[in-house]
Amino acid sequence: MSSQSHRKMSGTRLPNKPRSDAVELTELFSAQMAQLCLNEDYSDVTFIVENQRLPAHRVMLAARSEYFRALLYGGLSESTQKDIHLKVPVEAFKALLRYIYSGHLSLSQMDEDNILDTLGLANQYGLTELELAISDYLVQYLALNNACAILDAARLYNLEKLTKLCLTFMDRNAADILQHETFKNLSKESLEEILRRDSFFAPEVQIFLAVWEWGKHNRNVDIQSVVSYVRLPLMNLDHLLQVVRPSGILDPNKLLDAIEEQSTSKYLKYRAALWPKENVATAKFASRTIHGEYPTQLLNGDITSYDMEKGYTRHCITDANDSGIMVELGTICLINHIKILLWDRDNRAYSYFIEVSANQIQWDRVIDYSQYHCRSWQFLYFQARPVRYIKLVGTHNTVNKVFHVVSLEAMHIMNIPRVVEGIVAPTGNVATIEMGAVVVDGVSRTRNALLNGNYVDYDWDSGYTCHQLGSGEILVRLAQPYYVGSMRLLLWDCDDRTYSFYIETSTNQKDWTMVIDKRDEQARSWQNFTFTARPVVFIRIVGTRNTANEIFHCVHLECPSEDPNSLLIENEKQRLAEDKKQLTLNDTEPSTSREISNNKNSSRHSGEEREKSIVEEDVLVQFDNNSMDEQ
Repeated sequence: MSSQSHRKMSGTRLPNKPRSDAVELTELFSAQMAQLCLNEDYSDVTFIVENQRLPAHRVMLAARSEYFRALLYGGLSESTQKDIHLKVPVEAFKALLRYIYSGHLSLSQMDEDNILDTLGLANQYGLTELELAISDYLVQYLALNNACAILDAARLYNLEKLTKLCLTFMDRNAADILQHETFKNLSKESLEEILRRDSFFAPEVQIFLAVWEWGKHNRNVDIQSVVSYVRLPLMNLDHLLQVVRPSGILDPNKLLDAIEEQSTSKYLKYRAALWPKENVATAKFASRTIHGEYPTQLLNGDITSYDMEKGYTRHCITDANDSGIMVELGTICLINHIKILLWDRDNRAYSYFIEVSANQIQWDRVIDYSQYHCRSWQFLYFQARPVRYIKLVGTHNTVNKVFHVVSLEAMHIMNIPRVVEGIVAPTGNVATIEMGAVVVDGVSRTRNALLNGNYVDYDWDSGYTCHQLGSGEILVRLAQPYYVGSMRLLLWDCDDRTYSFYIETSTNQKDWTMVIDKRDEQARSWQNFTFTARPVVFIRIVGTRNTANEIFHCVHLECPSEDPNSLLIENEKQRLAEDKKQLTLNDTEPSTSREISNNKNSSRHSGEEREKSIVEEDVLVQFDNNSMDEQ
């Protein structure tokens, strides 16, 4: 054959003719294959299902399913049988064959039982794509009349996503599910899983009555096992004596135990409504502020139009902490995240704690920042629990004796950050304007330039924060205490100069710990650091040397560092160093922190007068924590 026979086709394409470089006849192929389904033409095997003979083609089934490949070609007895008996629902098996032959299945034309049977066969025969497609279809049509059946099927076939969505649907419709006629058809295992959930929120007496009726319909099941998941202490005395006791399904001692637990237990195992990612402290959920001055301001959703005179709820700070702001949610809700906005029109800081309760009698202190300086937005996380009441108590204000809160949100989220001794250990940078951080001390043409996230647009005149060597510092205040063990800093690097510096952290602006010491090094551009993780509110960056002049310049700060590669290297270095110390000293890891005095002598170097004069210009912004006004 000549070499020209291997050349690709080329030439001039007809105008207005769409180009097609491949033959795409999938729909035609599928339609032609579908004609073979349940067709005796070329059939070499027959399935006998519920006395119906269903012709099929071995090669087609084996190509589409590992199960049928093993059954028909794996050396089993069925490999040589012309007729194969199957104990499966016939209509579901026909639907499965239609899918195998055509890749298409019209679920909207099938009844509910048939769909669930087909789902079971897809699971049995390893048709994962069909199994997932049916699951996605069922999610769209979850309703009171099918949720119980779908949950049983999802649990039976280990469909985690479908199971989770069914349980969430039941949580949100608990009272209606309990009264629906399909509830009695639930399997024992599914019923127990529902009753175990804190978020299956309905009056406990209704739950008991529904379980009692379920037991009458399932007499072959040990009802005691199921009833053990009913939370008797959540019922009042009348329900225990007039509903539960006459049923006769519980030992009277169980009732006495429940009554005793009601009166003596500090924490009852409440059920609560669960609305993932939705703020339940709103009028939509009938929530309200029941204590505090100007109560209507706190939950109205306005987080912009507040000033000295309006837009906040407040209370007077007392030494006894006997005053506070209290929010009542519309019902008991399962929450693990509270977000509050402290009044932040100046640089003042607050200290506070938060307690929650389901009954306004027993209170849990979930946040205690009474020893920390906090400002602006507070992102607070704790273990999920049933909550009806939220109490905010201010313990300190750096300006006066009043605690001001602009906004409060309460919700449940799926994944909360790691919390160490009540303090959030963030994975992302919290030294940002969005997270409420501010530059308290330092010089810049633009307020908070160090924290605005822009580390690209900087030059000789702008885009950095600086201080005079030997007489100043750059001081950053985070919005709340964070548990951090790394930072990243971008030093001004428009030429080849180098800097020396150190970094200290504090929680109260009084007691400082040095975490980074670069006084004896020549550093430039990006700097990544790791140190022993600790609570941090204040970050003080002090330059000690500049090879060009007497000014220290920082462009960008991250806390914690967001550079993954550098962090991996630094973490490995730290781990090796700590291992070496342990082997050498055979003792506990010594603290790496060092207290430093505030009168360290700084090295000074002459540089361009042009840069030095920038510090003296009136157009610069100087941030000073001492200029706060009384509110």
